Amino acid sequence: MMYDGINLLGALAGAVVSFVFGAVWYGVLGKVWMRAAGLTPEHTQPAALTMVLAFFCQFVMAFILAGVIYHVAGTSIRTGLISAVLVWVGFVLTTQIINHRFQGQPWSLTFIDSGHWFGVLMIQGIVIGWMGSWPSAT
Repeated sequence: MMYDGINLLGALAGAVVSFVFGAVWYGVLGKVWMRAAGLTPEHTQPAALTMVLAFFCQFVMAFILAGVIYHVAGTSIRTGLISAVLVWVGFVLTTQIINHRFQGQPWSLTFIDSGHWFGVLMIQGIVIGWMGSWPSAT
């Protein structure tokens, strides 16, 4: 299923896999992340609507990344990875650094959160690049 050269199923699959990655990432680093963010377990129990919103935002991210990959260099795993790294360095990492410095947050929080988004974008880049090159995608 395509939309203007973007494989929607690839974007959806990228969102699903990266959402699962986030659950594992914060499952492993949850206690360290809570300490770095100054939160208690009571503050980290998201409502169902928050989880739905998080997934929707990851789908939007995957859809936009798919558009960048397709419109910049054509869809492949290589272009997916290159695009993911460039988007992460240029937009995500820089935003995290600026926000956390102005908020007075520790660097450990920046490393954990930006590491999560690096993993999300790399996974989305791989999935979108792989699925976008499927012959049946058109």
